[in-house]
Amino acid sequence: MTAEIISMPRAALHEQVAQRLRQMLVEGHVAPGAKLNERELSEALKVSRTPLREAIKMLAAEGLVELLPNRGAIAVELSEADILNTFEVMAGLEGQSGELAAQRITESELAEIRAMHYEMMAAYTRRDLSNYYRLNAAIHRAINAAARNPVLTATYTQVNARLQALRFRSNQDGEKWKRAMQEHEQMIEALSAHDPVAMRAVLVDHLGHKREVVIEQLRAAAAAHSSSSQS
Repeated sequence: MTAEIISMPRAALHEQVAQRLRQMLVEGHVAPGAKLNERELSEALKVSRTPLREAIKMLAAEGLVELLPNRGAIAVELSEADILNTFEVMAGLEGQSGELAAQRITESELAEIRAMHYEMMAAYTRRDLSNYYRLNAAIHRAINAAARNPVLTATYTQVNARLQALRFRSNQDGEKWKRAMQEHEQMIEALSAHDPVAMRAVLVDHLGHKREVVIEQLRAAAAAHSSSSQS
């Protein structure tokens, strides 16, 4: 008997490549400002250059990658002003998502978010940052989806893509990571109580704390770079 060979559609392949490359960018395996080397990435991801190039175009549309004329692509590096402006918009989107979700969420959606929250707590206990972040992002997407506003979701997805890598790194400080977990507990409480005011407040505060950590990290990295270049 000959085993049936199932070919993967090209669209599915480049989307899978985009997902894997997105994770590399978010988790810092490709540094901000670094050039995307197609040969190295093709070998690392075990794909040809055609789906890789299509994946890079997808990530460019999301704002994670910048395409340079005749120079290939680089991982996006945001300035402090870019970060502040993007977090300012994101705070409004998160707050509105939370407010509407608290009013519109179903019991099954709430149960799913609670289940992801418990999984995330387990990842936090193991200090498994990769899985913690994956679940964290899924919870925020689920809250946004529960708002039932497709225009809000489209805008949220586009703006949030610019901040994924920064949000990932903001959990690398132990005390601030602990505070983020406590804020997620408050989100579950506000959602369960169907309290739109409390939900908006905790999400806006949560994002504000993320922004503070990101700016601290950015300034510390700049100071360290300046110090090493002078020595």
